[in-house]
Amino acid sequence: MGSTTTSHHVDVAIIGGGITGLTLALGLQARNVRFTVYERAPSLKEIGAGVGFSPNAERAMELLNPDVHAAFKAVANANGEDYFQWVDGYATGQLIYKLYVGEGKFQGCRRSDFVEGLARKIPNDSIKYGKEVIEIRTGDDGRPIVVFKDGEEIVADIVIGADGIRSITRQQLLGPTNPASHPSYTHRCCFRALVPIPLASDAITLAGGDGAYSTSTRFMYNGPDGHIITYPVAGDTLLNILVVMTDYCDWKAKDGKMTARTTKAEAVEFFRDWKHPAVKAMVNELLPEVLDKWGVFDMMKDPAERYNEGCVVLAGDAAHAAGPHLGGGAGMGIEDALVLATALEAVDGKAEGEEKVRLCERALETYNQVRYERTQWLIKATREACALFHLKPPEVPNKQHNEMFGKEVSERFHTIWDGDVEGMVESTRKLLEAGQ
Repeated sequence: MGSTTTSHHVDVAIIGGGITGLTLALGLQARNVRFTVYERAPSLKEIGAGVGFSPNAERAMELLNPDVHAAFKAVANANGEDYFQWVDGYATGQLIYKLYVGEGKFQGCRRSDFVEGLARKIPNDSIKYGKEVIEIRTGDDGRPIVVFKDGEEIVADIVIGADGIRSITRQQLLGPTNPASHPSYTHRCCFRALVPIPLASDAITLAGGDGAYSTSTRFMYNGPDGHIITYPVAGDTLLNILVVMTDYCDWKAKDGKMTARTTKAEAVEFFRDWKHPAVKAMVNELLPEVLDKWGVFDMMKDPAERYNEGCVVLAGDAAHAAGPHLGGGAGMGIEDALVLATALEAVDGKAEGEEKVRLCERALETYNQVRYERTQWLIKATREACALFHLKPPEVPNKQHNEMFGKEVSERFHTIWDGDVEGMVESTRKLLEAGQ
């Protein structure tokens, strides 16, 4: 980056080329704010697991940049039914609750497909790969300096850490020994799989279930200390499977890794007493023999008191990583991107020198003010939802239990889905106008 304090324009360094970083880049691109994305990996790399986006996230995409929403819709998988269904996977196999998600809403896709689609809409020279951050410090002029492992140093007006749950930006911002710089283990772990739908359907049918229906739309199978989420992706060719289990031990992976190599025998033993045919098929037949076990970490135990300091700020999982159980994390990152793009557009070209630094700091403080409460709520609500999903269902279908379950589930999901995205944009603009 070659900007100077004598330039009126804001130069933004985005650390991380995942969903939050790339959607933010496209939001800035639509607003003619200069940016460069710095990605640690040597090339575009995302796990192929499924990801879903709820209605609030789609509204944020549209406001951020229509290209973002188009990239999602190009790879999104239509729901077989516009409902999220929770089923007793342990004992009765009965429907517990059915939540309407909206017509054509809460669709899923392969994460890698979406990221590739976003990257194609950004000029090649605006994404730099193989850039591992080792230090972020403040220069004499108040602007941040980013030092990379390859020896390069860059100066930017604003640095945005969108580098995920193990964020180096967060460690630099808060201090590497600060407990708030590091996520904590939630004592949940999961297995992921993408399985061809014909194979999944046949396995469920052979186990005694309705394979065609079970693979056609979004389901969660609930039971004591565990749950399994499934939904189709990749144009109804693959079934995304997420198997979640409670783990009462400490996480044992070394070197801070959040995955550990294991065998499916661990899941088979855990779900041994579950009776639903779909559960039996997915765990016994569809999980690969050797696979990664993913620890579910979040930022609840030691949250950051704020997401910004000077001209450096955190976004997405780097700021407020939550578990996957409410399907809200990726969408919250897109909301972050929208608020940041709105704030930076408001200060771009307005000043130079010390005044530009002050305006950039004010923009990031405004972002923190608008986003902090909602994103911190998500972390807590996600843990609460997972505990609800892991209750042992009644031995006999129980209307009172199902009504309680539905009320708790609906309130949490709708707090996410009904978020006032347009209001966030308006609040950001008004706060900045009031402070200038």
